[in-house]
Amino acid sequence: MSQKFTLVIHGGAFQDARDYEAHTHALHEVLNAGSKNLAQGQSALAAVTQAVIMMENSGLFIAGKGAGPNSEGDYELDASVMDGKTGKAGAIAAVRAVKNPVLAARAVMEKTPHVLLAGTGAERFMDEAGIERLDDPQSYFTPSHTESQVPKSASIHGTVGAIALDKDGHLAAATSTGGLVGKKAGRVGDSPIIGAATWADADIAVSTTGFGEYFMRAVAAYDVRALCAYKGETLEAATGKVLDGIKASGGWGGLIALNKKGEIRLDYRCAGMHRGFVRSDGKIHARSHPES
Repeated sequence: MSQKFTLVIHGGAFQDARDYEAHTHALHEVLNAGSKNLAQGQSALAAVTQAVIMMENSGLFIAGKGAGPNSEGDYELDASVMDGKTGKAGAIAAVRAVKNPVLAARAVMEKTPHVLLAGTGAERFMDEAGIERLDDPQSYFTPSHTESQVPKSASIHGTVGAIALDKDGHLAAATSTGGLVGKKAGRVGDSPIIGAATWADADIAVSTTGFGEYFMRAVAAYDVRALCAYKGETLEAATGKVLDGIKASGGWGGLIALNKKGEIRLDYRCAGMHRGFVRSDGKIHARSHPES
């Protein structure tokens, strides 16, 4: 058993300059809790699940409680999770009235032979699996952003994600989102797509955030893995190439990446990204705006 662990999280990339002190504080709390659990031997899968749950419940990020409504006033959420130890993955898309989408995604992975469930079928499955549902979604969700809060030129996207390396050397990744605020009903972005927003295997874990359509076209999370595995790129070079390509095509966003050696990247091509990490030494690093 290795004695070292790493937890890396993001609370979404953004294009608007605001005071994000509360978001940074929330990241710190997530990392503090995660550090204690990983130090006690928690698995990477459990660590990323718990980290995402905390961010979903905070109401500060565009995921879980902080999700925004679509064009018809409904709340449709997406999430995915992947366990690098087993190679298994689960995801849900366009589901309503669920408190923690990441738990539904994990249930898909652990309780079905499938990878992705969507819409009403996914909602029936959640009931069967005992996933907590919301009796009054309209009163539960407290959108962290509204369309009136940012310039019309800046799309309101948001995602939360976590990747972890546990003391046994296993990796995992999870991503959750409320999607594009004001999106067309039924729109599904990259967050529930394995290989686009989420990837974890024996060597690397990735979670992305930003303009989802561009990350889907780029198969961004897997491309980071492929550049490292097939071309021998460093983690820094691979993440940079993927994000530069997305930016060149007209997109924007960021990602977090972690390999089995404990090397990390928290990179973005936009105004900023809520992000942080903690290692076995317990020192917490969390910030939203660019390094000064």
